[in-house]
This record gives sequence, structure tokens and C-alpha cells, in this order.
Amino acid sequence: QDQLVESGGGSVQAGGSLRLSCVASRSTDSTYRMGWFRQAPGREREVVASIWGRGTYTYYADSVKGRFTISQDNDKNTLYLQMNSLKPEDTGSYYCAAAYGRTGYDYWGQGTQVTVSS
Repeated sequence: QDQLVESGGGSVQAGGSLRLSCVASRSTDSTYRMGWFRQAPGREREVVASIWGRGTYTYYADSVKGRFTISQDNDKNTLYLQMNSLKPEDTGSYYCAAAYGRTGYDYWGQGTQVTVSS
């Protein structure tokens, strides 16, 4: 069992920054992969970024490349998402997830809301 708790969401103007955090109840070093997802109203959930190989490898959706940075601190069992140059289209609920196997994600957080106004 793993519990994931996100924080750091809020309302910002376009061009602003936010840093999301996701604290895990289990060691993040024991995960195979962790990721951030988002879901906007009326849209499907999409992957924003993921990290694996104990932080060695990362993936970013094209829409956030160069603006978002995913990282993890295994000493604090925390996953981060630094979001810069935010755009209104980044608005949505952001979820972190942890995978302990090679396919899919096993545990999800409850989400944190990000709202970007123009």
C-alpha cells in the first residue's frame, strides 16, 4: 500500500510559476517510475511528466517541455513538479502516481488544482 499526497496547487497569472509536491508513504526509491498527470474539465487525463531509473530518466509531454521539470528527493520520499511560464491551458487537476512494476501505475494521489488566468 502506498499513499500519495499532493500539495502546491493554486491560482496564478499566465507567466507565473508553481511547484507541486507529492509526498509518498513508501520510499520513492523503491518505485519503478513516478509521474505527474493532469485533467482539465471535459478532457481526458494526460501524462505531464514521468521519472524513472532512480531519477536518471525523464519524460515530458510536448506541451510542457522546456517549462516544467520533474524531480524526486528519495531522502524525503517526495516527487516534485516545477512549473514555469504557466499558460491558461495548463489549468487542471494535477495528480501524482507511483508505479512498482513496468506497466501502468499502481497508486494515485487525490489531486491538487492548478488554475492559470490570462
